[in-house]
Amino acid sequence: MRDFSGFVLLSLLFLFGCNSKTADKKESDITEQSTHLEAPILLNDGTSKFPVYDFTSFEPLLNREDDKTYIINFWATWCKPCIEEMPHFERINAEQQENNVEVILVSLDMPSMWKTRLEPYVESKGIQSRVVILDDPKQNDWIPKISEEWGGGIPATLIYNKNKKSFYERSFTYDELNAELQKFIN
Repeated sequence: MRDFSGFVLLSLLFLFGCNSKTADKKESDITEQSTHLEAPILLNDGTSKFPVYDFTSFEPLLNREDDKTYIINFWATWCKPCIEEMPHFERINAEQQENNVEVILVSLDMPSMWKTRLEPYVESKGIQSRVVILDDPKQNDWIPKISEEWGGGIPATLIYNKNKKSFYERSFTYDELNAELQKFIN
């Protein structure tokens, strides 16, 4: 059933398309990552090194009211614009930690791709941002909860803090992403 739900997600994302507007993690890192976020609903029986959420368990990440600014990027390894913009999110993550900015990369890859594409990609690129997997086949229910304007295409990014929230269904250059972030931290 999981592979079918992944197929449905992939079909939906292909239908809307990839929006083209223009170091190895240790087990202790994963445990720390899991405890930092709300307890994930593990849908994959431990077959991925990243926390796997259904939307109900993921949704609290969209509404935190602490002193951080969150950049939540929805992406997949098969989405070329997503991969092209990934270095910009990593650069922001590295540069903006002292400004209390947290980047969360939300993979929408299908379960069959977690071990074969997602984990090798994250490892080979030395991704340091937090990576989680959203695996919920009810896209028509959860996409509008993230943003009423979201048509379902990726890449898509939500930037928010306790005072402000903006959604972007597009890819970013580094300068564009940094300029949008500055609206939240200045």
